[in-house]
Amino acid sequence: MIIAIDGPAASGKGTLAKRIAAHLGLAHLDSGLLYRGVASRLIEKGTPLDDEAAAARAACALDLKALDEAKLRAAGMGEAASRVAAYPAVRAALVELQRAFARQPGGAVIDGRDIGTVICPEARVKLFITASAEERARRRWRELVLGGAPLDFDDALDDIRRRDERDAKRSISPLRQAADAILIDTTDLDSDGAFTAALAAIKAKARRLK
Repeated sequence: MIIAIDGPAASGKGTLAKRIAAHLGLAHLDSGLLYRGVASRLIEKGTPLDDEAAAARAACALDLKALDEAKLRAAGMGEAASRVAAYPAVRAALVELQRAFARQPGGAVIDGRDIGTVICPEARVKLFITASAEERARRRWRELVLGGAPLDFDDALDDIRRRDERDAKRSISPLRQAADAILIDTTDLDSDGAFTAALAAIKAKARRLK
């Protein structure tokens, strides 16, 4: 079974996807880490993030097993990833990597921006996780501050709004809810509440598909 979970930055989809995968015994892929990995490779080499050709080469050479999640979660990496994710060549290079992961025996849970619309439109269950921009900024601000990174809340909110606009307006695979995706707004939900709502939606969808 493939479960596609999409949504904007800091909506809680990554944490939720990981928890659902563990609960159901499925493999999990955070597709956002792929784009962070591409951006990180450019930064390490001193290559400008606006070099699309270099970004595409980095995407083609990406190794899932070599991704350092702790490093890729650092402050500023989300913004950098959003920039390289707007390049058609980068997205095209990573499509098959994600689809191959989804096709593994037993299926998988994959979260991102275009999983239910582009990567796995055949996914048995699709969820679209969202929350208000202010709540998402609060979550990101808290995560980074607790991690020791100084960050002003207004800066976090501006970053969220920039990423939302870039994700929604990019020419290829823009962020949008799939027509058959179940919407879950986590603005007023804690992690347990979001998990309960998502699991109920997955079970209800699975019953309808039997």
